[in-house]
Amino acid sequence: MVRTLPSRRRLARALTLMPLVALGACTPAADVAPPARPTLSLKTATTPSGAKVEPAVYSAPTPGSPGALMSLAPLVDTVKGAVVNVEVQARARPAMGGMQGLPPGLAERFGMQGGQNPFGEGGGAPAKQGLGSGFIVDPAGLVLTNNHVVEGADTVRVKLEDGRSFEAEVLGRDSLTDVALIQLKGVSGKLPFVKLGDSDGLRVGDPVMAIGNPFGLASSVSAGILSARARDIHAGPYDDFLQTDAAINPGNSGGPLFNMKGEVVGMNTAIIGGATGIGFAVPANLIQALLPQLQETGVVRRGWVGLAVQDLTPELARALRVEAAKGAVVAGVSAGGPGAKAGLREEDIITSVGERAVDSAGSLTRAVALLKPGSEVKVSLVRGGQAMEVPVKLGTRPTQRGEEEMTPRDSTPAPLSKRLGLRLSEAQDGSGGAQVAAVESGSAAERAGLMPGMVLTQVGDQKVSGVAEAAQALTSAEPGSALLLRARVPGQDGALLRAIEVPQR
Repeated sequence: MVRTLPSRRRLARALTLMPLVALGACTPAADVAPPARPTLSLKTATTPSGAKVEPAVYSAPTPGSPGALMSLAPLVDTVKGAVVNVEVQARARPAMGGMQGLPPGLAERFGMQGGQNPFGEGGGAPAKQGLGSGFIVDPAGLVLTNNHVVEGADTVRVKLEDGRSFEAEVLGRDSLTDVALIQLKGVSGKLPFVKLGDSDGLRVGDPVMAIGNPFGLASSVSAGILSARARDIHAGPYDDFLQTDAAINPGNSGGPLFNMKGEVVGMNTAIIGGATGIGFAVPANLIQALLPQLQETGVVRRGWVGLAVQDLTPELARALRVEAAKGAVVAGVSAGGPGAKAGLREEDIITSVGERAVDSAGSLTRAVALLKPGSEVKVSLVRGGQAMEVPVKLGTRPTQRGEEEMTPRDSTPAPLSKRLGLRLSEAQDGSGGAQVAAVESGSAAERAGLMPGMVLTQVGDQKVSGVAEAAQALTSAEPGSALLLRARVPGQDGALLRAIEVPQR
């Protein structure tokens, strides 16, 4: 039952009526001595009996002692340089499925400013720009962010807290956990970075701090506590989110959630629609497990057993005549799959995989997913009331219907023309030069202000009379440099100067 406070009107009426009722019930004032009142002062109070009562005073603990209130300013100063703003651009394309897996009204990704998918829904959308957050985990410029921040992006640009800005390349993405790894281009020297902490060591109630780019407000800091662990918000098969009440908003996506040691314990990823103080972060231990594959191949390949499982409930335990209280019940076995080959059966109750305990269907799915395909693992189970172990050689999890098909990263660099977003042809007016035939939306060429029809007459220090010379000059340009271009527009007098940033190989 929830008690409500009386309205001001009701309270005023009550206060007005009380003296009238009291007067009607009392004898004349001359016959009754007034009650003794306590004496009040700013420091003490005296009761009618004369006893002194001290007011309740909070005695602040000495700074540095247990229980002392702590300013987060030193922590913020230590780590904020490694938190970055991630800006993406994408040209028009048909709608993509990266952010459409969450049930309406339950949770929403918020990588783009305003919480919108930059690629729209339905039949596609025009080119748009999105803002998210990220954090540097290596001084050479490796940055972690959310998959939905960079998914489908044609260009990614990262801005540091000190004002420096870098183009970035997406090294790897995992749509099922919403984690992406990007590499800054043209980094000289060492950048500030933060390290991943142990998210399994967090307890509910521990203080946490978030830094990010909400609504484009760079380096915004919020603090709170860890509200819950292992939340399943039905965003994907590997949900294991940390929940926090630290203020998280659109644009925080991909930003770090810190513990009080300055370690990243989570990556801010989702919020409950219409709620306040309920945000979710991917645990740092899960991110750490994915990093090697994201760096090496750009995709994540997961172990697979080939089972349909569900939670063991007390009712199922009684029906199966077992005493196990937790586990995953095998409801189906894929024909020819690793589980079938190992002899796993329907109604087996799996209690552990390798060193990991299994207390639910979700924990089994996550445990197997973290193991390497082709490896052999011992599966502990209960069958017909008897405990046993079964060795299983894992397969590779196939892509499910509706999931994005990921392919390993190609180590062969793209042609320079493709990376520049520029296509050239011979000048049609016969006056020499290389004419711009096409410019890709969001490309380096577009950012340089190049437009179809312009004729390049100089690239860097070299005069060019045709496509071959222009291509040679562009190819020989130093990656990461800004290259001066001289151009003319047919039918117009004068020359135009443009500067194009040459992408890293």
